[in-house]
Order: sequence, then C-alpha cells, then structure tokens
Amino acid sequence: MEDRLQMDNGMVPHKIVSVHLQESTLKELVQVAPSVKEQSVSSTQMDEVTPPATFGTTVKSGLGVAESARQGEEEKSKLEKESEHEDESNSLSDKETGSGEHHHLHLSSCHECLQLENSTIESVRFASAENIPELSDDCNSKLEEKNDDCLARGIKRVNLAGKPPNILIYLGSQTAKVEFEQVKSILQECIDADSYTIYQLHEEQVLKAPWIDNSLLLIIATEEPISEENHKQFMKFLSNGGKILGFSSSFAFDGVQIKRKNKLKKSVHELVVSKMDSTEVKLNLLVSGCIFEEAMKEDTSKVKTLSRLNNADKDVVIVHLTYGDSGGEAILSQAHLELDINSMDVQTEEDFNLLKISNTKRYEVLKEILISLGLSCELNEIPILTPIYLLSSDEEIHLAFLKWLEGNVDAEGLRASSKVSLKFVSSWESKMEITPSLMPVITEMGSFSSEYFSLKTYQQNLQTKKLGKILLFSEVTTTTMNLLDGLMFELPEEMGLIAIAVRQTQGKGRGGNVWLSPVGCALSTLHITIPLHSNLGQRIPFIQHLVSLAVVESVRSIPGYEEIDLRVKWPNDIYYSDLMKLGGVLVNSTLIETTFHILIGFGFNVNNSNPTICINDLITKFNKEEGTKLKALTADCLIARTVTVLERLIDIFQEKGPNGVLPRYYKYWIHSGKQVRLHNEEGPIAWIVGIDDYGFLQVHEEGKGVESVHPDGNSFDMLRNLIVPKH
Repeated sequence: MEDRLQMDNGMVPHKIVSVHLQESTLKELVQVAPSVKEQSVSSTQMDEVTPPATFGTTVKSGLGVAESARQGEEEKSKLEKESEHEDESNSLSDKETGSGEHHHLHLSSCHECLQLENSTIESVRFASAENIPELSDDCNSKLEEKNDDCLARGIKRVNLAGKPPNILIYLGSQTAKVEFEQVKSILQECIDADSYTIYQLHEEQVLKAPWIDNSLLLIIATEEPISEENHKQFMKFLSNGGKILGFSSSFAFDGVQIKRKNKLKKSVHELVVSKMDSTEVKLNLLVSGCIFEEAMKEDTSKVKTLSRLNNADKDVVIVHLTYGDSGGEAILSQAHLELDINSMDVQTEEDFNLLKISNTKRYEVLKEILISLGLSCELNEIPILTPIYLLSSDEEIHLAFLKWLEGNVDAEGLRASSKVSLKFVSSWESKMEITPSLMPVITEMGSFSSEYFSLKTYQQNLQTKKLGKILLFSEVTTTTMNLLDGLMFELPEEMGLIAIAVRQTQGKGRGGNVWLSPVGCALSTLHITIPLHSNLGQRIPFIQHLVSLAVVESVRSIPGYEEIDLRVKWPNDIYYSDLMKLGGVLVNSTLIETTFHILIGFGFNVNNSNPTICINDLITKFNKEEGTKLKALTADCLIARTVTVLERLIDIFQEKGPNGVLPRYYKYWIHSGKQVRLHNEEGPIAWIVGIDDYGFLQVHEEGKGVESVHPDGNSFDMLRNLIVPKH
C-alpha cells in the first residue's frame, strides 16, 4: 500500500493512517495544490509519525494554547505565497480529530486518493519532526557529524495548528554529547515522551537553520557567554511565540540581569519555590553561583519571581518572563533542575542526602515549569502486556515441570485460575491474545531473550535447594502476585516457583497501596511452603522480616559491598540509611490443612535512580567517597541472591527460632534507640527496644515496661518517629 502512495520525488510514507479532513480544509487544499505540484520537493523518508495537531480546533498542551483555525487561515495565505520558492517536508497524523463533516483519505489507490495524495501530503501541516535534523537509523535523536547541516536544509513550516512538538537543547560551542543525554534523559522522564521529539541545536545551526518556526521549546543549558547574534535569534524565537527554558545559563533579557555570587558557586542550597496554586515548596538543589536581579528599566511587570534561596539575602534564582505579543515566554533558572545526583560532583555525604531527599520535589517543580510552558507532562500510556516465558535454572527440573503440566492443563494447554489463567504454548504467535485475566506462557526456553534479564546471571547467583527453580518471566505484566495463583497449591514442593517482571502495571503494596515499578526495579513474587507445626509456622509474621533482611544481605554479603548503607525498616521496608525507602515486601499466606502456602512479593530499586534513589546510587556514592571501583549490580543477580539468602535464613529460623536470625536483623535495622510517641503526637514517649518472638515491634514506655505493637494496627512514620496503635 505504501508503494501506491509513492510521491513524485520518490518519498514513501513510513506509515499510512486515516485522516479526517473538514470541508474548509479540502477547499484550502484545492487552492494550494496547484502551486505545490509545481514544486521540486527534496524530502527524506519519514522515520516516524509523530502525534497530531488538529484542524478547525484550538490545540492545548498543558497551560499553553496553540493558534486557532483563524490564525491558520492567515498562515494559509503565506503558504500560497511561499510554496513556489521553498522546499517543504511533511507528515500525516496518526490520529483522527476534529468535528463536523469529515472526508476520509482512503487507504487504497482509488482515484480520489491519487488526486489528493500529493497535495495532501505536501500541504497538510501536522505537528511533525521530520524536518528538524534527520534521525540516524537507530532513531535515537543523536546528531552525527554528517547530519549537522540538516537544520540548515529544512525550511519554514506553515503551522496551521501550532508549532511542531520539537524540543531543542542548546549547549553552546561544545559538542557536549554527555550533557545532551543528561538533559534529554530528565526531560523524557517528565514529559509525555510520545508527544515530543528532542534534538540538540548545535552552535553552527543557530543562525543558519530554520529552527525558529519548527520548535516548541528551546532549552539553553550552557554557562558560556551567548553571542550577540545568537541572542538575537533566541529573542526572535520568543517574539514568534516560542518558549525558552534556561538551566544555569548566561541567557537573560529585558527586566532581569545575571549577577555572579562566587560564594554560591557549585554549592547545595535550600530553595523556596512558588507553585501555580500559590503554595510553596522547599527543596535543596545545586546552584550555579549566579542570581537574578531586576534591571533598571521602566517596565518590570513582565518579570515574575518563581524561586528564591532560603538565605539572608533571599537571592532570586528562578524567574518567569514574557516577551512580545505572540505568547513568547521564558523561565530561567540558576539552580540545576536538570541534573541528578550522578551528574554532579557532590563533595559531602550531607549534600548527597539533601539532594536525594529533594529529588522527588525536583521532578515536581520541573514538571510544573514544563506544564506552564505549554508541554504535556501526563503519564505515559500503560505499557502493553507481554507474554510470559517459562524458564528454569535447572534443565532437569524444567523437564519435570513440563511433564507435570501434561496432566494438569486442559486440551488447549489452559491452567485456569480466578486471578490469572495461564495458557501454556510452545512458541509465541503475534495473534495470541494477552489480557489481565488470560496470559500465554511460552515453554520453549530457546526462544527467550531480554535486554533486562539474563537467565545465565540468575542461574549463576541462585544457590538454593528448592526455592526459585521454576521462573515465570514477563517484561510487562499486571502484578507478579497474581501469576502463581493457579499453580502453587498443586505443584510439587521441589519445583520452587518464582515470578519475575521488568515492569508492572498494577503493582501491589502493603495496605492496598500501589507500588510504582519502572524499569530498573527488581520485581518478584516467590512461593514458599511452611509447615504449620514448625518454628516459623508458629510465627508467620516473621517472614516479612526475613525477606527484608535477605534483600539487604543480597547486597551487603558481596565482598567489597559490606558497607553499602542499605538497611531494614520494621515491618517490611528496605531503606537507604534511615532516610529514604527504596524497596518493600508484601506477604500473603494461605493455610491448607497443615501447610502454609505463602506468596512473597518484593520489589526494590536497583538501577532506577529517579525519582527517588536506588542501590546503584549508593554504590556510586561509596566509590566516590572511598576511591573504590565497585561494579553496578543488576536486578537478575540480586533477585537470585535474595532468594538464596532467604532459603538459608528460613533454615536457620526453623532450627534455632528467632534468636538464630535476630542478631543479623538488628545489625541492619534503623530503629535501635529511636524515641517515639505512642497513640498520637502528644502521647507518651517510648523507646524502641527490638521485636518480640512473633515479629512484632517492642517498645519501652517509662513506668510501664515493654509492650508489643502490631504492624497491621499501626502507622509507623520514621520522619516523625510516631507509632499510632489502632483502637
């Protein structure tokens, strides 16, 4: 079908979509088409089709409003004048929008399509990215040297419905590939990544390339002085309705000027940021060493202070400025909102802690700034569910499991369950349906591969007798807590089940909380059985403590990693020091006759530094402080090590009871000697002394002795050192 729509210049659309054209738009095309046809078009094949704008409506993005159809009429007349002199490149939208009477652009080689094809592709101006520089084959938006002149070859786009969704990052005269990736990465984590395309604006492109009309947002992230010619271009961009975001840059205009304060340079300070809802948020950020001052000009009404340092001088570090009559605006910051902890040369542990604790607020502030500049920061769509792979660390056990399956599935290979039914198939076919209630399981291990999980690494680190031998692995699933439900009650005990995922769409936490699970988390649910009449069977609440301890020891038992500051928090959390949570445990148990069937869900941040903290952050911090070169760890390694440690802890507990494991638990927990208040914030003071034989927290209240506090009846907030029993 694409070949049928090949254009006169040889261009072939990468993707054909249906487009609804209103009556008024068709009339415009009829007027424009003759002049367009006379053109010699030099356009490259589209690498991708980007999200659409609409005809005949007003397009909104965050707080920004695109031009309306009335403005589109004015732009249309410009098209008629310029189309004979300028090359053009365009794309079709992949969504249908608009109201009123529509006409379909048919997906066939009918006469109507062939007549309209060139004029439509050449003249319909949707928000697109293809004439900002050409993308390399891997579509990663990196500009190779051969593409440095791509911006210069592009030409003015007529924006019938607002500016194309292109974001440009200017980093001065340096190539700055590392810096570009840093800024690009933080943007992709904040904005709707499917709606925008991010490019680097090179120094040589500022003056000669037509980026001004092809971009929604320009980010200036260089401390280098900006030349007068470049400054004029940036101001022209603003006068045309463009948006500028400055990250510790030397760019300023009109009502503000930049003043250097050397005592602030590259140091961490507390900011007070004014939000759009008139509230304030305090956070710590690395500042550049510069501040803003109002220039001595008559009109300063277009300057608004967004943030000051919380110091004696109340120095201004973030400002909002408007410019011109077309909606141009800039937000300039002398605080490093764009840098995460791994991109900075942080000198002290105090600074590391301050920045990490403020990391979530940094995202909150940056997102609000981007929204105010007209970008969409809505959460990305829920990822599509992927098939499950049946894997095993032991080929003999794998074959035994397949033999067991033969007598425990129906003729279609289905194993039914009230939560998730599993359909076992030998290989994957694209026509197979994947839903939250029915998921295919691929039994042929030879077809498995994943960039996020290495079965070999898992095998090398799993040293168990039973646990974790049979894996159900999926890159995207609802929640691993549901995957084992239909198997665990009948599977032979020696075939220890574990479900592992890269991402979850419905991750579960304690008390019904949702556990956010981006790429970089270790996400798993393990099945274990515990006899009722055993040390652990009589103390089931202890299991969550054993799992938390196992996660910590999976890291701190590795030679060289013993001092990584990973700890346990009662009853079921994993913490960095006593400052930030980076993991948790959820335990569900079912007693059948005299055996507990227990599902242990655990998730912890391994390589996802944002928006909070992860284990590899702690390793990087330790390397900087100690001059070591410890390697970053991976989720597959740590899941296997956690299961291995847990099996050993269970064996010790079954043999020796609580006293066999409590010394190791206390070694890593964060509560020793902590003072708390009971019942409410004005209640009596007590001191934490440990946990009792059943895993419940013990506190000592003066004059009353020691009492136990149960996890399910408490809100335990270490930030306020508060324990509130439920009555």
